[in-house]
Amino acid sequence: MYGKFLPISKKELEERGIGQPDFILVTPDAYVDHPSFANALIGRYLENLGYSVAILAQPNYGDRRAYQALGRPRLAFLVSGGNMDSMVNLYSANRVRRKYDMYSPGGEVLRPRRAVTVYSKMLRECYPDVPIIIGGIEASLRRLAHYDYWDNRVMPSVLVDSGADLLVYGMGEKPLAQIAEALAAGIAVSDLTYVRGTAYLAQSPEQVYEEKVMLPSFEQVAADKTAFAKAFAASYREQDYLLGRTLVQQHGTRYLVQNPPAEPLSEMEFDDLYELPFTREAHPSYQKEIPALKEVKFSLVSNRGCYGGCAFCAIFFHQGRYIQSRSVQSLVREAEALSQKKDFKGYIHDVGGPTANFTRLSCKKAETQGMCPGKRCLAPKPCPNLIVDHSKYLESLRALRKIPGVKKVFVRSGVRYDYAVLDKDDTFIRELACHHTSGQMKVAPEHCSSRVLNLMGKPDIAVYEKFKKKFEDASRRAGKRQHVLPYFICSHPGSTLKDAIELAEYLNKSGFIPDQVQDFYPTPGSVSTCMYYTGLDPFTLKPVYTAKTREERAMQRALFQFNKPENYPLVKKALIKAGREDLIGPGQKCLIKG
Repeated sequence: MYGKFLPISKKELEERGIGQPDFILVTPDAYVDHPSFANALIGRYLENLGYSVAILAQPNYGDRRAYQALGRPRLAFLVSGGNMDSMVNLYSANRVRRKYDMYSPGGEVLRPRRAVTVYSKMLRECYPDVPIIIGGIEASLRRLAHYDYWDNRVMPSVLVDSGADLLVYGMGEKPLAQIAEALAAGIAVSDLTYVRGTAYLAQSPEQVYEEKVMLPSFEQVAADKTAFAKAFAASYREQDYLLGRTLVQQHGTRYLVQNPPAEPLSEMEFDDLYELPFTREAHPSYQKEIPALKEVKFSLVSNRGCYGGCAFCAIFFHQGRYIQSRSVQSLVREAEALSQKKDFKGYIHDVGGPTANFTRLSCKKAETQGMCPGKRCLAPKPCPNLIVDHSKYLESLRALRKIPGVKKVFVRSGVRYDYAVLDKDDTFIRELACHHTSGQMKVAPEHCSSRVLNLMGKPDIAVYEKFKKKFEDASRRAGKRQHVLPYFICSHPGSTLKDAIELAEYLNKSGFIPDQVQDFYPTPGSVSTCMYYTGLDPFTLKPVYTAKTREERAMQRALFQFNKPENYPLVKKALIKAGREDLIGPGQKCLIKG
């Protein structure tokens, strides 16, 4: 019955004639056989390499028997925290427990806190001699000593806490291919110290023969915020697959070793990966809908990686700065297959990735010499070597529009508007407005204060205004009533009450008040999280103000929606505290009445 899916039960293993799977993938997400779901992607990839794979999805994390449901894998357990970091999935930016999980049947919350650690420890108890390899975004962003917002402390590498044997960081296909081959050949997991894109624990730094960078130890960064900032900056500079060196960080009597990043996938490899035989459906055993599937079922992943350099984003530490993109032909083949599904209504919901309109490396130098360490390609000003080219993305969108049965192709991934306005002509913006927008185009200026934007790695607000005008002009010429919907972040490091008031004035002048406010969320792996914890810019070690009290965060949040009656007391308090009583009264420029 379930033969088209990867097996998730003993019965399904037996039906496929698999007595003992080579790998068992353990995940807190429901099994959805769609390439947007990491466990399906890795499972299909390993299957294509000739290995048998089973998925242990959403085990009852406190029950030892749940971890034994599929038996013992021949080669290893592969443990992930899911498509989202488990703590981000479970808690809001204000540490409030969520009551809904998009990756679970019916939205039911079934995952444990720190899923990678919980699963690994339980598996070790059940199978002491079976290799445990951890990966996915949760493990990837916790590979070094890191600040944990939820416990408000510096924690050691997840390798130390979980007791796993090996950690795969970033995009895992190439490292896992090497690991699988080695394990199948009888090489012990403890000897897999040479695989790029992995981290492991060593007894001595002398075991590392490659050129290495010694980071301040876990004990040092846990005790000294300046040491933490220095360690973060040093690790940040080594995340280039061409230039990156091995990192070593002492944890007690052992040493965390991070090998250089794995090589990105070629276009052909990327095409092959996304054209594996996914059913693009949730496993039929689920009685309730998996909400996250609805969001992506008829979407296409066209690229990976991002050199945008936003400080609050950890894609740099996970997917990397190198853009990997699929061929036009591959996207068309996938779209044609989607168009044949019974529930396809003619709409492709998205074509993109972390940044939809990045389809090539940022410059010629990046191809052979690596990307400039510690420098941003786009902000605060674009690098003169930046190559702005939308031709491949436009070709893809045009080809997708022509497929029989496809009525509309939307672009809902993040569009880097500052990159778009750098194009020599406005073809991309015109076609975006004419063919690929449904009423509103979401972009992320994030703030209007130049000082805060600089810390965020974002361009001046004038660049956003330029894009907004171009897009809305293009929409009018196309005979469409469309507008740009901007996103802003509240209480980002560097943002004082003065900056929040400046943004409120900007919103008041523009006539746009956001329906939703995005609070800054300090998650592992981002520059902004380092600034939040240390109060320092890690690259300059200059102090950075951060709003940490619940009251000030609430005031900054209220200023974003100053027009709401329920926010009046907080807005008035903020204005008085900042000495801006001139914004209280009947005047047009005033935020609230007296």
